[in-house]
Amino acid sequence: MHRIISTFTSSNPIRNAFFSSIRNPSPSFLCGSSWLGARIKGSRSFSGESSGRESLEYDVVIVGAGPAGLSAAIRLKQLCQERSVDLSVCVLEKGSEVGAHIISGNVFEPRALDELIPNWKSEGAPIEVPVSSDKFLLLTKGQALPLPSPFNNKGNYVISLSQVVRWLACKAEEIGVEIYPGFAASEIIYDNNQKVVGVGTNDMGVAKDGSKRETFQPGVELKGRVTLLAEGCRGSLSEKIIRDHKLRDKGQGQHQTYALGIKEVWEIEEVKHKPGSVLHTVGWPLDSKTYGGSFLYHMKDRQIALGLVVALDYHNPYLSPFDEFQKLKDHPSIKPLLEGGTVLEYGARTLNEGGFQSIPFPVFPGGAIIGCSAGYVNVPKIKGTHTAMKSGMLAAEAAFRVLAEGDPMETYWDSLKKSWVWEELHKARNYRPAFKFGLLPGLAFSALERYIFRGRVPLTLKHGKPDHEATEVASLHEPIQYPKPDGIVSFDVPTSLYRSNTNHEHDQPVHLRLKDPAIPELVNLPLYAGPESRYCPARVYEYVADEHNAPKLQINVQNCLHCKACDIKDPRQNIEWTVPEGGGGPGYTAM
Repeated sequence: MHRIISTFTSSNPIRNAFFSSIRNPSPSFLCGSSWLGARIKGSRSFSGESSGRESLEYDVVIVGAGPAGLSAAIRLKQLCQERSVDLSVCVLEKGSEVGAHIISGNVFEPRALDELIPNWKSEGAPIEVPVSSDKFLLLTKGQALPLPSPFNNKGNYVISLSQVVRWLACKAEEIGVEIYPGFAASEIIYDNNQKVVGVGTNDMGVAKDGSKRETFQPGVELKGRVTLLAEGCRGSLSEKIIRDHKLRDKGQGQHQTYALGIKEVWEIEEVKHKPGSVLHTVGWPLDSKTYGGSFLYHMKDRQIALGLVVALDYHNPYLSPFDEFQKLKDHPSIKPLLEGGTVLEYGARTLNEGGFQSIPFPVFPGGAIIGCSAGYVNVPKIKGTHTAMKSGMLAAEAAFRVLAEGDPMETYWDSLKKSWVWEELHKARNYRPAFKFGLLPGLAFSALERYIFRGRVPLTLKHGKPDHEATEVASLHEPIQYPKPDGIVSFDVPTSLYRSNTNHEHDQPVHLRLKDPAIPELVNLPLYAGPESRYCPARVYEYVADEHNAPKLQINVQNCLHCKACDIKDPRQNIEWTVPEGGGGPGYTAM
């Protein structure tokens, strides 16, 4: 025990987190008895840096404990066991615990998990509800018209992804992976040759004015011989790497396009619950020019996942995805199911919809981008977990070859193009861009693609304008009058936000930064009617009267769900989303 104390007692925030975890163990701490030993054995060294920050050195540093990051970590350790090689692997997670920031309306395809952990069923994975029925509806305001289901969910499962990643974290820690939840990677660390050699976490205990509070703890540098970025959709470090190294131009060449998913988990009456039932809809409440749709999945324990996905290339600046979701719940095909039920959780997150055309070259000097940070979502399937996991596994295999055999990291790109991920996304490449012509033409084209051509059309459609450029000026549209929530099936933002368990230290620097503070009042409000007050599903942005009774943008950072919609949709790309203090944000348990 003397070794433990001497190794971990200092002002280093990660070491302090170690003691905090012992006092207040998180689910990942309780995963297995190997947790303590892993943190001692895996760390190569602690060293002080001239910057004043301490440095922890690993063979591989992974940013993000989602499906891709954890799959990469597990695969690396599996290869170590197979080849009798000892490599240290660290996973950094900005959520307060593993799974706290994971949200997905998930019908899970187990293909990648079958490869990674073949005996997952006997290992207690929280994947227990097979799809029992699969319906697809075209909604009008008062009707629901059945359409042939394009999804083919036979063999898939209805899951909570936040619970699945907690289980994956347990599997990772059992084989020696170190996981540090509650610490946000805020910067890339380069060596003198501009090679990435790790990441730095932000300082904790810094006040809004930049002064150090009594709780101040300096950030720490986590250095790796290979760094894998698995931050999820629109990851801040990943986006910087993509821009700085022009990785999109080196990949498939087209810009990424996104959607905002808004989701609630309900507990409904037993008589209405049908475990494994899957429903998808298109059409109402969205207009015919706005791509999107809803999902309703019956999980276990009388729980259902209900959500609306709205493509962020919508034109009307008056559109509010949150209020569209509230309207959806009043539809006669959905409202009766919810009546008598209770909302358990609320959340929101953006997702990649660019698909094959938008895949960047995922390798940079010193590492690679994996999972939804690169964008491997199969849009017609509405699935990205299995492809994210597989990309993490392929990157892990490439990283292992880099460290054990001296191969270049570019073998990840080669392996990706030979994998079923590439084949799957190539076949699905024309589905999403077809909808830029409208709902009915998009449905017609996608039906031809699926049932006639089966992904073999000899052309690749291009995406429309980037999402922020698609926003039209307010003068071209009429304001949308949304009904007031009834408090039974529809709710206001504060009520919903409470159910997300989101929390941020109040006295900390604002993590939502305006590149030009004047643009909201000079451009966004007069030209676009202040769209940030509507596209944000957490009322982070609202216009209030200043001391001269003039409208001024107020940023309620404590409300932030980390969805990244503002970073994507702002018409002038004036909002920059940066990581707040580690451990802040939503606290999902069933998403």
